Amino acid sequence: MHWFVDALRENPELALFLTLALGFALGRIRIGSFELGPIVGCLFAGVVVGQLGFPVSQPLKNAFFLLFLFAIGYRTGPLFFRGLKTTALPQVALTIILCVTALATTYATALLFGFDAGAGGGLVAGAMTSAAAVGTAGDAIVRMAADAATTEALLTSRTVAFAVTYLLGMVLVVWLLSRLGPRLLGVDLAAECRKLEEEMGVKRQQEGTISAYVPVVVRGYRVPEHLAGLSIQELESRFEDRRVCVERLRRGNELVEEPDASLRLRPSDRLALSGRLEWLAGSDNPLHGHELDDPELLELAAVEVDVIVTRGELAGRTLAELGQEAGARGVYIRRVTRVGLEMPFTAATRAEPGDVLRLIGIRRNVERIADRLGYPEWPSNRTNLPTVAVAIVVGGLIGLPVLALGQVKLSLSVFVGALLTGLITGWLCTLQRRIGPFPGPALWLFENLGLTAFLALVGIEAGPDFVRGLMASGPALIAAGILITSLPHIVTILIGKHLFKLHPGILLGVCCGAGTSAPALAAVEEVADSKVPALGYGVGCALGNVILALWGTVMVLLIGG
Repeated sequence: MHWFVDALRENPELALFLTLALGFALGRIRIGSFELGPIVGCLFAGVVVGQLGFPVSQPLKNAFFLLFLFAIGYRTGPLFFRGLKTTALPQVALTIILCVTALATTYATALLFGFDAGAGGGLVAGAMTSAAAVGTAGDAIVRMAADAATTEALLTSRTVAFAVTYLLGMVLVVWLLSRLGPRLLGVDLAAECRKLEEEMGVKRQQEGTISAYVPVVVRGYRVPEHLAGLSIQELESRFEDRRVCVERLRRGNELVEEPDASLRLRPSDRLALSGRLEWLAGSDNPLHGHELDDPELLELAAVEVDVIVTRGELAGRTLAELGQEAGARGVYIRRVTRVGLEMPFTAATRAEPGDVLRLIGIRRNVERIADRLGYPEWPSNRTNLPTVAVAIVVGGLIGLPVLALGQVKLSLSVFVGALLTGLITGWLCTLQRRIGPFPGPALWLFENLGLTAFLALVGIEAGPDFVRGLMASGPALIAAGILITSLPHIVTILIGKHLFKLHPGILLGVCCGAGTSAPALAAVEEVADSKVPALGYGVGCALGNVILALWGTVMVLLIGG
């Protein structure tokens, strides 16, 4: 056993990967429906491994944190800037109310219990489940220019406060928003969400099943005598506003791959038509009763591809209006994703920059419209790493300048600078996607490896003093965590209900986003039996990530400055 510990001490990078392995395994532990998750798992695994006294590389720890901050900035950037516009003002206002209430509650609680600057930073980070804030708090502590022993003590108290209140906050906010929230609103959340879904025209599907219904199809028809002489365009117009498209034509033994709209039809021509099944199978289909099976005619190369909406002039337009774009003929929307969350949608749903539309259709049609909407993410494993690196460097340089106010020195810090350039890069990619690409798996790796490795190293660093700090202040931290987690969400729910009069499901989604709690969103959606809360999550998550990251620095300055 000694040789193993000695090997880890001589090669601390191996201790890091051991901690990650243990942390992810610990994070899979389930207690009923509750799962610890990799964030808590890696932090506590780091504390355990850290008892052996491994050295921690500060540059390595900071590098992982910079990757994490850039990734969350990039992912939320489009909605962050979109949220600054008037259409999202109620959600922006509620996010700010929640975050400011959290800051005020944390500061008051820290004064009440006599917590130091490190514990204050850890409290706001943990109780509001903002891992970004724990990093900015640590950076602020280091820049306070205290002696080494004081700095180490503050960093340890930050880690203890974060570890205790993060786990508590994660559990409490899930219960508060999913169980207490509907009671505070005085509504049957599931019934309210069903009502909104009906107004939106959203169709439900039983959990654990997939629909056997195929909404978009290609079918073959023979042209009857009474339609001969019509042009293809005139035939398609017979379907009125139902977007049916002639994809291919067989005339005798000849296959015409992309027939011209002006081509006149002849008797017994064979056509491949694409459209929604309800349009083609209905009796008002002018070709009804003339369907045929022609495998060669119907063997078309169909594709599904995710397209990121990047054109700013498309913001706010409905999906139905996008379907009228030149080139949208024969292309249909299968799914809408916003800030990584699948959204309920209908023809009346309005598009936002950064939305991901999953399009389905014949490849040539999809290729034609994709560039008009934004940037298609054709399968690729390439990541534009130079852009990532340059953005982090620029952000770090922006965050370096220091403003001296008396004895207090203020700066954005390298970390907040990287977060801001991540936001800007993500937004710029909605204007010019070729700045990327950043495939989803690569972004997931940056965000999750960056965060868990950073927290693992934080735990290792604090390991020797963690237990002692926990024994000294644990009960007070638990009480403080309950207050800091509960009060901001309760205040925001009541203001959202009485002042802004938001739909209950959307209001709870805003709270989940502003508090950066994806587990809470999942719990609210489960109680609502609906995806409606996701409609309020995006803007709150984008703004909440930035504001709460700043609060780590602010709390340290308020208490220790």
